Amino acid sequence: MYKIFMAIAVPALIVAWIAYFLWQRHLDKIEKQRPRPVSEKLQQRHSEVAEWAAKMAAFKPPKPPVSQQDDQTDQSNP
Repeated sequence: MYKIFMAIAVPALIVAWIAYFLWQRHLDKIEKQRPRPVSEKLQQRHSEVAEWAAKMAAFKPPKPPVSQQDDQTDQSNP
């Protein structure tokens, strides 16, 4: 009885696993064809980061103020 059960169950399990693998592969192909959904919040963050990057690219650091002591030391050392 056990041999008959195993003779039927093992091939059935093998066929089931093969069918499962093929079905998952099919679903993966369908998923790759779909456009990736982008939320409104994600789009907003992308635009904020792009604006920040543009500001940082245009940023020029301020020049340090020149004090009178620095001027005197510069003139005394040729």
